[in-house]
Amino acid sequence: MVAAPTPERAQDPAPAGRDARILTLIGTGHFLSHFYILCLPPLFLVWRDEFDVSYAELGLAVALMSAVTAALQTPVGFLVDRHGARPFLVGGVLLMGLSIAAMAFAPGYWAILLLALLSGVGNSVIHPADYAILGASIDKSRIGRAFALHTFTGNLGFAFGPPTVAAMLLVMDWRPALLILGLIGVPVAGAILWQSRILQDQVKAKDRGPQPSGRELLLSRPILLFFGFFLLSAMAGTAIQAFSITVLGKLWGTPVAVASLALTGYMVGATGGTLVGGWFADRSTRHFAFIVGLTFAAAALLMALGTVPLPEWMIPLVAAAAGLAMGASRTPRDVMLKEAVPPGQMGKVFGFVSSGLPLGGAITPVPFGFLIDMGLAWMVLPLTAALLLASLLCMGGAAEAARRAPPVAPLPAE
Repeated sequence: MVAAPTPERAQDPAPAGRDARILTLIGTGHFLSHFYILCLPPLFLVWRDEFDVSYAELGLAVALMSAVTAALQTPVGFLVDRHGARPFLVGGVLLMGLSIAAMAFAPGYWAILLLALLSGVGNSVIHPADYAILGASIDKSRIGRAFALHTFTGNLGFAFGPPTVAAMLLVMDWRPALLILGLIGVPVAGAILWQSRILQDQVKAKDRGPQPSGRELLLSRPILLFFGFFLLSAMAGTAIQAFSITVLGKLWGTPVAVASLALTGYMVGATGGTLVGGWFADRSTRHFAFIVGLTFAAAALLMALGTVPLPEWMIPLVAAAAGLAMGASRTPRDVMLKEAVPPGQMGKVFGFVSSGLPLGGAITPVPFGFLIDMGLAWMVLPLTAALLLASLLCMGGAAEAARRAPPVAPLPAE
């Protein structure tokens, strides 16, 4: 059984300047973790000629990196909770960067795959370590905005990866480009190490009296329901990103340019929405009501895109509004999860629950693509809306189970 939220040890409010320094360090590492994943696809055309491999083999590099990240987040979370987050964060960022840089010297595609796997190992550290540090280091009055900026920097990494590599390939070969990009991780890891004194580790679980074991905690009802919420939300988001352009074209004959603008609007809305959600999370305790309202709004907007013939000028606006609603619901979700986690357990819980995000991205494309192949494109957006509504059932159950959980043992007197 997971413990219900209880007041933490009284602390003086942390200076906003210190919080800004912490967010800069953590956010830069998070930016790189997302950037490195999407800096590889622009190289596929070059690698196909260089190494004489198929597109399926090329896709394996990104798949390996993402799969290893998802698989290792939970065990790394256990290590973070036991030994502290800071050394793992420094090592993870360094391993990511050096793995990408070493690809510049790859003698064959097998080396690219091996290094992609190693980069995934480094990337697996980011979520459990980041959330453990943010939860312990950032003043509670600013934790919503801190989580929002963390998500925002990751989205920026995804956005900047492909165009950065494409621009570099215009002026240099792919090998020096990867060497330069990978070596950026070295000073970032150095800065985190140098400033690590301001990155606080969470209170150890053993200092809070009797606690559930890690396995009991992760298999408890609220944590499994939070995992379901993350998983279903990710499935819905992946469906939109992968197939919205195709579906709009098949349903309404929407030109590719307009449908692409709609997807861009959705992504911009989702990215900006995280900041809106962070602002709200710090100013209200009604997180669940906020999530419910936004998720219903996003589901209704997606249903409209899939069932109502809209004017072309309106399609990007509706998609952007749906993205804004989905993005704004993310930060209150993260804050609710933090409040349901017993002290000293942030690494393993956030590592486990956030692994639902890449898993959702892996599950969705094949069955939804099959629907389109079968001439059932009209089902894609309604099913996406249904996934969002199903995610609310998980969120409601998680909130109720966490509320009924027994209280956490208080900290011992110092």
